[in-house]
Amino acid sequence: MAATPTIAIAYDFDGTLSPGSMQEHSFIPEIGEEIGAFWGRVNGEAARLGADNILIYMHEMVKAAQREDVRFRREDIERHGASVGFFPGVAEGWFQRLRDYGAARGVRVQHYIISSGLKEMIAASAVGDQFDAIFASEFKYNADDVPVWAASAVNYTNKTQFLFRINKGALDLSDHTEVNAYVPEDDRPVPFRNMIYVGDGDTDVPCMRTVKEQGGVSIAVHPAGDAKGAEKTAKLKTDRRVHFTTDADYSDGSKLDAYVKAAIDKMVAVERLKALER
Repeated sequence: MAATPTIAIAYDFDGTLSPGSMQEHSFIPEIGEEIGAFWGRVNGEAARLGADNILIYMHEMVKAAQREDVRFRREDIERHGASVGFFPGVAEGWFQRLRDYGAARGVRVQHYIISSGLKEMIAASAVGDQFDAIFASEFKYNADDVPVWAASAVNYTNKTQFLFRINKGALDLSDHTEVNAYVPEDDRPVPFRNMIYVGDGDTDVPCMRTVKEQGGVSIAVHPAGDAKGAEKTAKLKTDRRVHFTTDADYSDGSKLDAYVKAAIDKMVAVERLKALER
């Protein structure tokens, strides 16, 4: 292989790398509300208005903090991000282990987040510095770092655009020209055949299908011992949305670890064949 091929692994965040939703780890407890009550209000308001759930949850976070007189500035959001917990193995070397695994086989492995959660919280989490880019919802702040508006909202329907941004190397969200420009697949920084998507549920289906249908690998995970979660991911496989389902265990030697490494091996072999064909 003349140049170093790139393999991109894109992850959902909530329920994929981290149990539950990121707001549940410390923000909702800090405002003194039950988790079910907070999300019930969000979903009810979204249904009443016919609105985007993502925009509504962001607004509800701001309103709840104001109502309970809880400080809610950028640094507080980042503080909540630092308290987020992870599934086994995520914060214990998963990302670097795969970078090393790829490097030993002559490829570059990159990691990306595509999430409806808050970018500020993800970036401040224990693994925030492990990603080549984080595509997630984000607040607009005033001069005092108080959130006043939604700068971006990532939902299940617009998640797929970020796959194409990774595919074409168009990571600047303000640039709409590069992501829409025609580039032959083999000339793109990350061909879809070199892409792996890891998610956990219905909101990931568009990304799972896109990656799978374009020649990449899609994986659905669920918490270990969660029968309902296992049933949901099994249906994703039955419906041909994903190639593989397993526990959300990112430890060295886990089934997920073995499958992702096997997928990397396959992609390396295909790249060698492509190089010989040129």
